[in-house]
Amino acid sequence: QVQLMESGGGSVQAGGSLRLSCAASRYTYSSYCMGWFRQAPGQKRDRIAAIDSGGSTSYADSVKGRFTISKDNAKNTLYLQMNSLKPEDTAMYYCAGYLVRGCSGPYPPSYWGQGTQVTVSS
Repeated sequence: QVQLMESGGGSVQAGGSLRLSCAASRYTYSSYCMGWFRQAPGQKRDRIAAIDSGGSTSYADSVKGRFTISKDNAKNTLYLQMNSLKPEDTAMYYCAGYLVRGCSGPYPPSYWGQGTQVTVSS
């Protein structure tokens, strides 16, 4: 079965950086859209970044210019570089895998990682 495993979360002060990774087994990143979501307590889970099978990226306005999504197809690993972190970035972060190539359609992810906590202090 497909497994996605995030790593790289932690605690950081405002203005700092973190890089999240998501490794996959039995799932080929190069073939599908991949995304990063986050969920703060009491909030819904929102997609903040996505990368399609061709490498095109998209971002939520809240992270645009600060976060960068990328993938290494050879390592089957997805990344999220987070710079200039703010306290409002504090959330559980999840990687997600789709079964479609593009990221703009109304399709929900088919696979989820277990999440990694990011905490940003002021």
